[in-house]
Amino acid sequence: MFLVLNFLMLAFYDYDFTASSAGNQHVASWVWVAAGIFNFLAYTLDGVDGKQARRTNSSTPLGELFDHGLDSWACIFFVATVYSIFGRGESGVAVGTLYYLLWVVLFSFILSHWEKYNTGILFLPWGYDISQGTISLVYLVTAVVGVETWYQPVIWNLLYRDLFTFMIIACSFSVTLPMSLYNVLKAYRSNTLKHSSLYEAFLPFLSPVLLFVLSTTWVIFSPSKILELQPRMYYLMVGTAFANVTCKLIVCQMSNTRCQPLTWLLLPMTAVVLSSITGVFTNETLLLYLWTSAVILTHIHYGISVVQQLSNHFNIFAFSLKKPNQD
Repeated sequence: MFLVLNFLMLAFYDYDFTASSAGNQHVASWVWVAAGIFNFLAYTLDGVDGKQARRTNSSTPLGELFDHGLDSWACIFFVATVYSIFGRGESGVAVGTLYYLLWVVLFSFILSHWEKYNTGILFLPWGYDISQGTISLVYLVTAVVGVETWYQPVIWNLLYRDLFTFMIIACSFSVTLPMSLYNVLKAYRSNTLKHSSLYEAFLPFLSPVLLFVLSTTWVIFSPSKILELQPRMYYLMVGTAFANVTCKLIVCQMSNTRCQPLTWLLLPMTAVVLSSITGVFTNETLLLYLWTSAVILTHIHYGISVVQQLSNHFNIFAFSLKKPNQD
């Protein structure tokens, strides 16, 4: 909720990511202070909830699902909020570049859960801790020195935006990806891999890849350049749809069940993308807002349904333990 609050706060003051551009009215310093504090609190609370649950012997599969399921949704909130520091101006990051960086973050997240789906062990790299600590610090520094500081090159012609881009890509491809592949390979060599065939092992990637293809197709062939027109809403739609796909993988890994090849959410999204790029629905902004609302409501409904089913299962299990032996 701290990350959601950050997202909404920056959406109010910098909806289209132009406030940090030269010549525009910049976001007030207190907003960056609040963003830094909220991000630090969100990261800290996310890190201690599991420790507290284990310390009090109150860990449950529902708690694990709630934790990692919400983490998958949090990706879009902290990425979009950080983007406001640099913006989309001449010294900022293009909305198209940020779109692909968002996908790097999303795939980095699902890699860890794909690894657990195959090995039974969740490895969380230190890259996440480093990035969250750095982000919190950058917010506070921005409040003191102003966004104009990020216009200046770090060294020679290397701008801070380039360093921002490099950090995201480097953390993903030098830490997360190699470690996940290494751990899966190690499990394969020790015959502890939960899925023997290559097809079953990589099955969880089918829906995320198709989601990437659909959303990128809309970006490339959009008649009104929807990503340039409504970047924040488009990022929110993609991040929420991805979170829904990831949550279903988390449920499968926790219940030791087979991951379904496709999620039904891709079917209406295919229709939405086709109606947009073919001109059947001419008002792309309205279509995006309607589809984003549908995706958010669908994801919330899915979360509530899973929680209710798990709660009912635990209640039935607890009742069966209390039931006296009739023999």
